[in-house]
Amino acid sequence: MKEQILQWHPAFFAGLQIELAEDAPYLEFEGEHLLSSKPLQIDVLIIKKLHGQRVRKNIGQIFRTYNIIEYKSPEKSLGIDDFYKVYGYACIFKADAKQRDGIKAKEITVSFVCRRYPRKLFRYFMEQKREVSRREDGIYDIPDTLFRIQLIVTRELTQEKNLWLKSLTNDLKSDGARTLLNAYKGHQEEKLYEAVMNVIVRANKERFEVGNMCEALEEILEKNLKEKEQMWISQGISQGERQKLLELVKKKLDKGKSVSQIAEELEETEDVILPLYMQLKAE
Repeated sequence: MKEQILQWHPAFFAGLQIELAEDAPYLEFEGEHLLSSKPLQIDVLIIKKLHGQRVRKNIGQIFRTYNIIEYKSPEKSLGIDDFYKVYGYACIFKADAKQRDGIKAKEITVSFVCRRYPRKLFRYFMEQKREVSRREDGIYDIPDTLFRIQLIVTRELTQEKNLWLKSLTNDLKSDGARTLLNAYKGHQEEKLYEAVMNVIVRANKERFEVGNMCEALEEILEKNLKEKEQMWISQGISQGERQKLLELVKKKLDKGKSVSQIAEELEETEDVILPLYMQLKAE
């Protein structure tokens, strides 16, 4: 008979409960406790291809071989537990190498990116005698014995150096919107720029309403309308059907509905509704 594989962990769990039987009424035992309700997942991992190549951009100057990025959306704050969670991810990433010590701790960096200054977290670092230093506007270095760690506060970044990260917010100012639109011109065909711009426009609709538009946005909307028309033609959607959809959007708009509400009620995507919405606002 083949030798059976011994199940050490269940036996250990049972033995542990036996050893602690006297205190069991005051303890709760959980075998194979899941650390998270979702799979452990790093927001972004950036791997530097050339070992000695220095990253020139300010947000990447600390980068080494493996660079873990944790991003908090504008409405969320960065707390103490968030810090330890991602720190734990970095440790797991280091330990998960195929070879023993195959990934050196000194080759890992951790970057936290958030919109708001995390006062409670920084206060916690002060209590722990960890002196956080400000490298430049919006970028802070956090001392650590294992990894190089930085915190990026996008609200504090400058438009000159980090326009796109700074603009990734739901409270964009009018001057910021104009600067962003001018920077977007010439990159309208590029998917990365389009992906960022779509989210920014939707999060700051009041800044991009037709009454506040500049020439750059008019050009963008005109291009988007032409693209949608070509898409409808390729899908065999007639002019009559497009006009019917436009009328339905107008009725919803007259009731003060937002783009997302109109899209949901008409069972269309926001990409289809937004150009029609903007067209109607311009009339």
